[in-house]
Amino acid sequence: MPQPVTTINGTSKEVHRIIGHIKGEAPGPTVVFFGGIHGNEPAGVKALQNVFSQMEDGSGHFSGEFFGIAGNLSALPIDARFIDEDLNRIWFPHRMESLSSPKPSRSIEEKEMLSLHTLINQILETASPPFYFIDLHTTSGETEPFIVMNDSLLNRRFTRNFPLPSILGIEEYLTGALLSYINDLGYVAFGFESGQHEDIKAIVNAENFIWYTLGLTGYCSMRKQELKTLRMKLNKSRTPKRFFEIYYQYLIKEGEEFEMLPGFINFQTVPKGTTISIAQGTSITTEKSRQLFMPLYQDKGYEGFYFIRSIPYFFLWLSKYLRKLRFDDFLALLPGVKWASAKKDALYVDKRIARFFAKSFFHLLGYRTREMDKTHLVLKNRERNSKATDYQKAPWQ
Repeated sequence: MPQPVTTINGTSKEVHRIIGHIKGEAPGPTVVFFGGIHGNEPAGVKALQNVFSQMEDGSGHFSGEFFGIAGNLSALPIDARFIDEDLNRIWFPHRMESLSSPKPSRSIEEKEMLSLHTLINQILETASPPFYFIDLHTTSGETEPFIVMNDSLLNRRFTRNFPLPSILGIEEYLTGALLSYINDLGYVAFGFESGQHEDIKAIVNAENFIWYTLGLTGYCSMRKQELKTLRMKLNKSRTPKRFFEIYYQYLIKEGEEFEMLPGFINFQTVPKGTTISIAQGTSITTEKSRQLFMPLYQDKGYEGFYFIRSIPYFFLWLSKYLRKLRFDDFLALLPGVKWASAKKDALYVDKRIARFFAKSFFHLLGYRTREMDKTHLVLKNRERNSKATDYQKAPWQ
Protein backbone atom coordinates (compact mmCIF):
# COMPACT_ATOMS: atom_id res chain seq x y z
CA MET A 1 0.00 0.00 0.00
CA PRO A 2 1.12 3.60 -0.47
CA GLN A 3 3.07 5.23 2.32
CA PRO A 4 1.16 7.70 4.55
CA VAL A 5 0.56 11.11 3.04
CA THR A 6 2.16 14.12 4.68
CA THR A 7 -0.23 17.05 4.29
CA ILE A 8 -0.29 20.64 5.45
CA ASN A 9 -2.98 22.03 7.70
CA GLY A 10 -4.81 24.23 5.28
CA THR A 11 -3.76 27.81 5.93
CA SER A 12 -0.88 29.64 4.29
CA LYS A 13 0.71 30.31 7.69
CA GLU A 14 1.09 26.56 8.28
CA VAL A 15 2.69 25.64 4.98
CA HIS A 16 5.57 23.17 5.20
CA ARG A 17 8.21 22.62 2.52
CA ILE A 18 6.95 19.14 1.67
CA ILE A 19 3.22 19.49 1.12
CA GLY A 20 2.89 15.78 0.54
CA HIS A 21 4.68 12.65 -0.66
CA ILE A 22 3.27 9.30 -1.71
CA LYS A 23 5.48 6.44 -2.77
CA GLY A 24 3.54 3.86 -4.74
CA GLU A 25 3.65 0.10 -4.32
CA ALA A 26 5.29 -0.42 -7.72
CA PRO A 27 8.21 1.17 -9.63
CA GLY A 28 7.29 4.10 -11.81
CA PRO A 29 7.96 7.77 -12.58
CA THR A 30 8.85 10.49 -10.11
CA VAL A 31 6.49 13.46 -10.44
CA VAL A 32 7.38 16.66 -8.59
CA PHE A 33 5.07 19.67 -8.37
CA PHE A 34 6.09 23.05 -6.96
CA GLY A 35 3.58 25.60 -5.67
CA GLY A 36 4.07 29.05 -4.22
CA ILE A 37 7.49 29.83 -5.70
CA HIS A 38 5.98 33.30 -5.71
CA GLY A 39 4.36 33.95 -2.35
CA ASN A 40 1.38 35.82 -3.80
CA GLU A 41 0.44 32.77 -5.89
CA PRO A 42 -0.99 30.28 -3.36
CA ALA A 43 -3.36 28.51 -5.79
CA GLY A 44 -0.78 25.81 -6.60
CA VAL A 45 -0.20 25.10 -2.91
CA LYS A 46 -3.94 24.88 -2.22
CA ALA A 47 -4.46 22.61 -5.25
CA LEU A 48 -1.72 20.26 -4.06
CA GLN A 49 -3.23 20.24 -0.56
CA ASN A 50 -6.58 19.25 -2.04
CA VAL A 51 -5.12 16.49 -4.22
CA PHE A 52 -3.17 14.94 -1.35
CA SER A 53 -6.25 15.20 0.87
CA GLN A 54 -8.24 13.25 -1.75
CA MET A 55 -5.51 10.58 -1.74
CA GLU A 56 -5.48 10.16 2.04
CA ASP A 57 -7.81 7.15 2.04
CA GLY A 58 -5.05 5.11 0.36
CA SER A 59 -7.32 3.92 -2.44
CA GLY A 60 -5.99 3.79 -5.98
CA HIS A 61 -2.97 2.17 -7.55
CA PHE A 62 0.19 4.27 -7.57
CA SER A 63 3.48 3.49 -9.31
CA GLY A 64 6.51 5.62 -8.55
CA GLU A 65 6.62 8.71 -6.37
CA PHE A 66 4.63 11.93 -6.18
CA PHE A 67 5.96 15.01 -4.36
CA GLY A 68 4.25 18.32 -3.63
CA ILE A 69 6.73 21.04 -2.65
CA ALA A 70 6.06 24.57 -1.41
CA GLY A 71 8.39 27.29 -2.67
CA ASN A 72 8.80 30.59 -0.86
CA LEU A 73 7.82 29.74 2.71
CA SER A 74 8.78 33.22 3.90
CA ALA A 75 6.59 35.09 1.42
CA LEU A 76 3.52 32.81 1.37
CA PRO A 77 2.19 33.73 4.84
CA ILE A 78 2.16 37.44 3.99
CA ASP A 79 0.88 37.06 0.41
CA ALA A 80 4.02 38.74 -1.03
CA ARG A 81 5.62 37.83 -4.34
CA PHE A 82 8.98 37.79 -2.56
CA ILE A 83 10.77 39.37 0.43
CA ASP A 84 14.25 40.41 -0.75
CA GLU A 85 14.46 39.20 -4.35
CA ASP A 86 12.45 37.08 -6.77
CA LEU A 87 13.00 33.40 -5.92
CA ASN A 88 12.28 32.49 -9.54
CA ARG A 89 15.04 34.74 -10.94
CA ILE A 90 18.13 33.63 -8.99
CA TRP A 91 18.83 30.05 -10.13
CA PHE A 92 22.10 30.91 -11.89
CA PRO A 93 25.15 28.55 -12.00
CA HIS A 94 27.36 30.98 -10.07
CA ARG A 95 24.75 31.30 -7.33
CA MET A 96 24.31 27.54 -7.21
CA GLU A 97 28.05 27.20 -6.63
CA SER A 98 28.00 29.80 -3.87
CA LEU A 99 25.43 27.78 -1.89
CA SER A 100 28.14 25.34 -0.79
CA SER A 101 30.30 28.13 0.65
CA PRO A 102 29.77 29.78 4.03
CA LYS A 103 28.31 33.26 3.66
CA PRO A 104 27.91 35.80 6.46
CA SER A 105 24.55 37.00 5.19
CA ARG A 106 22.13 35.64 2.66
CA SER A 107 18.91 37.09 1.33
CA ILE A 108 15.68 35.41 2.42
CA GLU A 109 15.28 33.95 -1.07
CA GLU A 110 18.85 32.60 -1.12
CA LYS A 111 18.01 30.63 2.02
CA GLU A 112 14.82 29.38 0.36
CA MET A 113 16.83 28.40 -2.72
CA LEU A 114 19.35 26.50 -0.61
CA SER A 115 16.54 24.50 1.04
CA LEU A 116 14.88 23.75 -2.32
CA HIS A 117 18.18 22.88 -3.98
CA THR A 118 18.99 20.39 -1.21
CA LEU A 119 15.56 18.78 -1.51
CA ILE A 120 15.74 18.52 -5.31
CA ASN A 121 19.13 16.82 -5.07
CA GLN A 122 17.77 14.37 -2.49
CA ILE A 123 14.89 13.48 -4.81
CA LEU A 124 17.22 12.98 -7.77
CA GLU A 125 19.52 10.77 -5.66
CA THR A 126 16.89 8.61 -3.97
CA ALA A 127 13.94 8.42 -6.40
CA SER A 128 13.84 6.74 -9.80
CA PRO A 129 13.59 8.13 -13.34
CA PRO A 130 11.86 9.30 -15.39
CA PHE A 131 11.59 12.60 -13.55
CA TYR A 132 8.93 15.24 -14.18
CA PHE A 133 9.14 18.70 -12.59
CA ILE A 134 6.15 21.05 -12.91
CA ASP A 135 5.92 24.54 -11.41
CA LEU A 136 2.39 25.78 -10.67
CA HIS A 137 1.83 29.52 -11.12
CA THR A 138 -0.89 32.13 -11.55
CA THR A 139 -0.84 35.53 -13.25
CA SER A 140 -1.67 39.06 -12.13
CA GLY A 141 -3.85 39.64 -15.20
CA GLU A 142 -6.88 37.73 -16.42
CA THR A 143 -5.91 34.59 -18.32
CA GLU A 144 -6.91 31.22 -19.63
CA PRO A 145 -4.69 28.32 -18.49
CA PHE A 146 -1.50 27.75 -20.47
CA ILE A 147 1.90 26.05 -20.37
CA VAL A 148 5.20 27.92 -20.41
CA MET A 149 8.50 26.17 -21.01
CA ASN A 150 12.07 26.23 -22.23
CA ASP A 151 12.44 25.07 -25.83
CA SER A 152 13.66 21.46 -25.79
CA LEU A 153 12.32 18.56 -27.85
CA LEU A 154 11.70 16.56 -24.68
CA ASN A 155 9.54 19.33 -23.20
CA ARG A 156 7.69 19.69 -26.50
CA ARG A 157 6.96 15.96 -26.80
CA PHE A 158 5.52 15.73 -23.32
CA THR A 159 3.48 18.95 -23.28
CA ARG A 160 1.83 18.26 -26.65
CA ASN A 161 -0.31 15.74 -24.72
CA PHE A 162 -2.07 18.63 -22.95
CA PRO A 163 -5.01 20.43 -24.61
CA LEU A 164 -3.47 23.81 -23.85
CA PRO A 165 -1.54 26.57 -25.62
CA SER A 166 2.20 26.45 -24.90
CA ILE A 167 4.71 29.29 -24.83
CA LEU A 168 8.26 28.54 -26.01
CA GLY A 169 11.42 30.54 -25.50
CA ILE A 170 10.68 32.14 -22.13
CA GLU A 171 14.33 31.51 -21.14
CA GLU A 172 15.48 34.15 -23.62
CA TYR A 173 13.72 36.85 -21.61
CA LEU A 174 13.22 35.42 -18.13
CA THR A 175 16.56 34.36 -16.64
CA GLY A 176 17.39 32.54 -13.41
CA ALA A 177 14.17 30.50 -13.26
CA LEU A 178 13.98 27.29 -11.22
CA LEU A 179 12.77 25.29 -14.22
CA SER A 180 15.64 26.53 -16.40
CA TYR A 181 18.05 25.13 -13.82
CA ILE A 182 16.25 21.76 -13.87
CA ASN A 183 16.02 21.76 -17.68
CA ASP A 184 19.79 22.21 -17.81
CA LEU A 185 20.05 18.90 -15.92
CA GLY A 186 18.18 17.22 -18.80
CA TYR A 187 14.74 16.52 -17.31
CA VAL A 188 11.19 17.38 -18.31
CA ALA A 189 10.47 20.66 -16.56
CA PHE A 190 7.84 23.27 -17.37
CA GLY A 191 5.35 25.67 -15.82
CA PHE A 192 1.56 25.65 -15.71
CA GLU A 193 -0.27 28.95 -15.30
CA SER A 194 -3.72 28.05 -13.99
CA GLY A 195 -5.45 31.44 -13.91
CA GLN A 196 -5.51 34.81 -12.17
CA HIS A 197 -4.16 35.05 -8.61
CA GLU A 198 -7.48 35.70 -6.88
CA ASP A 199 -9.69 33.52 -9.09
CA ILE A 200 -11.01 30.36 -7.39
CA LYS A 201 -10.99 28.71 -10.83
CA ALA A 202 -7.18 28.84 -10.74
CA ILE A 203 -7.21 26.27 -7.91
CA VAL A 204 -9.67 24.02 -9.73
CA ASN A 205 -7.66 24.25 -12.97
CA ALA A 206 -4.47 23.36 -11.10
CA GLU A 207 -6.15 20.35 -9.45
CA ASN A 208 -7.36 19.03 -12.80
CA PHE A 209 -3.92 19.59 -14.26
CA ILE A 210 -2.23 17.69 -11.42
CA TRP A 211 -4.58 14.70 -11.76
CA TYR A 212 -4.22 14.61 -15.54
CA THR A 213 -0.41 14.73 -15.26
CA LEU A 214 -0.39 11.91 -12.69
CA GLY A 215 -2.49 9.79 -15.05
CA LEU A 216 -0.53 10.74 -18.17
CA THR A 217 2.84 9.85 -16.64
CA GLY A 218 1.58 6.49 -15.38
CA TYR A 219 2.00 7.34 -11.71
CA CYS A 220 -1.72 6.99 -11.11
CA SER A 221 -3.58 4.13 -12.77
CA MET A 222 -6.50 5.58 -14.77
CA ARG A 223 -8.88 4.23 -17.33
CA LYS A 224 -8.94 5.93 -20.73
CA GLN A 225 -12.33 7.45 -19.95
CA GLU A 226 -11.00 9.01 -16.74
CA LEU A 227 -8.12 10.61 -18.62
CA LYS A 228 -10.51 11.78 -21.32
CA THR A 229 -12.78 13.41 -18.74
CA LEU A 230 -9.85 15.25 -17.14
CA ARG A 231 -8.65 16.33 -20.57
CA MET A 232 -12.09 17.78 -21.32
CA LYS A 233 -11.99 19.74 -18.05
CA LEU A 234 -8.68 21.28 -19.12
CA ASN A 235 -9.77 21.86 -22.71
CA LYS A 236 -11.79 25.03 -22.16
CA SER A 237 -9.40 27.56 -23.63
CA ARG A 238 -10.51 29.77 -26.50
CA THR A 239 -6.86 30.09 -27.49
CA PRO A 240 -5.80 27.37 -29.95
CA LYS A 241 -3.81 24.41 -28.65
CA ARG A 242 -0.53 25.22 -30.38
CA PHE A 243 2.97 26.53 -29.71
CA PHE A 244 3.62 30.26 -29.43
CA GLU A 245 6.92 32.08 -29.05
CA ILE A 246 7.84 35.29 -27.28
CA TYR A 247 9.56 37.83 -29.50
CA TYR A 248 9.39 41.04 -27.44
CA GLN A 249 9.57 41.95 -23.77
CA TYR A 250 8.95 45.34 -22.20
CA LEU A 251 11.42 45.35 -19.32
CA ILE A 252 10.71 47.91 -16.62
CA LYS A 253 13.81 49.89 -15.70
CA GLU A 254 14.94 50.34 -12.10
CA GLY A 255 12.90 53.15 -10.58
CA GLU A 256 10.65 53.52 -13.63
CA GLU A 257 6.99 54.29 -12.97
CA PHE A 258 5.01 51.76 -15.01
CA GLU A 259 1.27 51.26 -15.22
CA MET A 260 -0.53 48.71 -17.37
CA LEU A 261 -3.84 50.12 -18.52
CA PRO A 262 -6.85 48.09 -17.30
CA GLY A 263 -8.75 45.49 -19.29
CA PHE A 264 -5.98 43.62 -21.12
CA ILE A 265 -5.82 39.82 -20.88
CA ASN A 266 -3.42 37.07 -21.92
CA PHE A 267 -3.40 36.08 -25.61
CA GLN A 268 -5.46 39.14 -26.51
CA THR A 269 -4.85 40.57 -29.99
CA VAL A 270 -4.67 44.35 -29.81
CA PRO A 271 -5.00 46.50 -32.95
CA LYS A 272 -2.39 48.91 -34.24
CA GLY A 273 -2.44 52.23 -32.39
CA THR A 274 -3.70 50.82 -29.06
CA THR A 275 -2.26 52.41 -25.92
CA ILE A 276 -1.56 49.52 -23.56
CA SER A 277 0.53 51.07 -20.77
CA ILE A 278 2.14 54.22 -19.43
CA ALA A 279 5.81 54.47 -18.45
CA GLN A 280 7.20 57.64 -16.82
CA GLY A 281 4.10 59.47 -17.98
CA THR A 282 4.56 58.46 -21.62
CA SER A 283 2.01 56.28 -23.41
CA ILE A 284 3.21 53.01 -24.92
CA THR A 285 1.22 52.35 -28.08
CA THR A 286 1.32 49.40 -30.46
CA GLU A 287 2.88 50.18 -33.83
CA LYS A 288 1.27 47.09 -35.41
CA SER A 289 -1.38 44.59 -34.45
CA ARG A 290 0.11 42.56 -31.56
CA GLN A 291 -0.81 39.53 -29.47
CA LEU A 292 -0.33 40.40 -25.81
CA PHE A 293 1.10 38.09 -23.17
CA MET A 294 1.45 38.40 -19.38
CA PRO A 295 0.43 42.04 -18.82
CA LEU A 296 1.69 43.14 -15.39
CA TYR A 297 -1.03 44.00 -12.86
CA GLN A 298 0.94 43.82 -9.61
CA ASP A 299 3.42 46.01 -7.73
CA LYS A 300 6.45 43.69 -7.89
CA GLY A 301 8.13 42.41 -11.02
CA TYR A 302 10.10 43.92 -13.91
CA GLU A 303 8.41 42.22 -16.88
CA GLY A 304 5.82 44.77 -18.01
CA PHE A 305 4.37 42.71 -20.86
CA TYR A 306 5.35 40.48 -23.77
CA PHE A 307 4.34 40.12 -27.40
CA ILE A 308 3.90 36.59 -28.78
CA ARG A 309 3.14 34.92 -32.12
CA SER A 310 2.14 31.41 -33.12
CA ILE A 311 4.86 29.16 -34.55
CA PRO A 312 4.03 27.62 -37.95
CA TYR A 313 3.87 23.81 -37.83
CA PHE A 314 6.44 23.57 -40.63
CA PHE A 315 9.09 25.29 -38.51
CA LEU A 316 8.33 23.06 -35.52
CA TRP A 317 8.80 20.04 -37.79
CA LEU A 318 11.98 21.46 -39.36
CA SER A 319 13.56 22.29 -36.01
CA LYS A 320 12.79 18.79 -34.73
CA TYR A 321 14.66 17.10 -37.56
CA LEU A 322 17.55 19.55 -37.66
CA ARG A 323 18.13 18.92 -33.96
CA LYS A 324 17.90 15.16 -34.37
CA LEU A 325 20.50 15.37 -37.14
CA ARG A 326 22.75 17.44 -34.82
CA PHE A 327 23.02 20.05 -37.54
CA ASP A 328 24.46 22.46 -34.99
CA ASP A 329 27.76 20.52 -35.09
CA PHE A 330 28.56 22.63 -38.14
CA LEU A 331 27.83 26.01 -36.55
CA ALA A 332 31.21 26.40 -34.86
CA LEU A 333 32.86 26.16 -38.30
CA LEU A 334 31.18 29.41 -39.36
CA PRO A 335 32.93 32.80 -39.06
CA GLY A 336 32.24 34.60 -35.80
CA VAL A 337 30.88 31.47 -34.08
CA LYS A 338 32.64 29.14 -31.63
CA TRP A 339 31.76 26.75 -28.84
CA ALA A 340 31.44 28.45 -25.46
CA SER A 341 31.84 25.23 -23.47
CA ALA A 342 33.60 21.87 -23.76
CA LYS A 343 30.21 20.12 -23.58
CA LYS A 344 29.17 21.89 -26.80
CA ASP A 345 25.89 23.03 -25.25
CA ALA A 346 26.50 26.75 -25.78
CA LEU A 347 27.77 28.96 -28.59
CA TYR A 348 29.67 32.24 -28.47
CA VAL A 349 28.70 34.56 -31.32
CA ASP A 350 30.46 37.74 -32.40
CA LYS A 351 27.63 39.78 -33.93
CA ARG A 352 30.07 41.99 -35.82
CA ILE A 353 31.18 38.97 -37.86
CA ALA A 354 28.10 36.74 -37.79
CA ARG A 355 25.56 39.53 -38.17
CA PHE A 356 24.03 37.74 -41.15
CA PHE A 357 22.54 35.13 -38.79
CA ALA A 358 19.03 35.86 -37.51
CA LYS A 359 17.86 34.72 -34.07
CA SER A 360 15.21 32.59 -35.75
CA PHE A 361 17.94 30.48 -37.38
CA PHE A 362 19.47 29.64 -34.01
CA HIS A 363 16.00 29.02 -32.56
CA LEU A 364 15.46 26.25 -35.11
CA LEU A 365 18.45 24.42 -33.68
CA GLY A 366 17.39 24.92 -30.08
CA TYR A 367 19.63 27.85 -29.20
CA ARG A 368 18.22 30.72 -27.21
CA THR A 369 20.28 33.88 -26.90
CA ARG A 370 21.46 36.03 -24.04
CA GLU A 371 23.28 39.24 -24.90
CA MET A 372 26.64 39.67 -23.12
CA ASP A 373 27.25 43.12 -24.55
CA LYS A 374 26.43 45.08 -27.69
CA THR A 375 28.62 42.90 -29.91
CA HIS A 376 28.56 39.40 -28.38
CA LEU A 377 25.96 36.74 -27.63
CA VAL A 378 26.00 33.46 -25.76
CA LEU A 379 23.46 30.95 -27.05
CA LYS A 380 22.38 28.06 -24.83
CA ASN A 381 21.11 24.67 -26.02
CA ARG A 382 19.58 22.01 -23.76
CA GLU A 383 19.35 19.19 -26.32
CA ARG A 384 22.88 17.97 -25.50
CA ASN A 385 21.98 17.46 -21.84
CA SER A 386 18.60 15.87 -22.50
CA LYS A 387 17.94 12.56 -20.72
CA ALA A 388 15.44 11.57 -23.40
CA THR A 389 16.29 7.86 -23.09
CA ASP A 390 14.81 7.87 -19.56
CA TYR A 391 11.39 8.59 -21.08
CA GLN A 392 11.41 6.14 -24.00
CA LYS A 393 9.01 3.68 -22.32
CA ALA A 394 6.74 6.34 -20.82
CA PRO A 395 3.02 5.67 -21.51
CA TRP A 396 2.54 9.06 -23.21
CA GLN A 397 5.17 8.38 -25.91
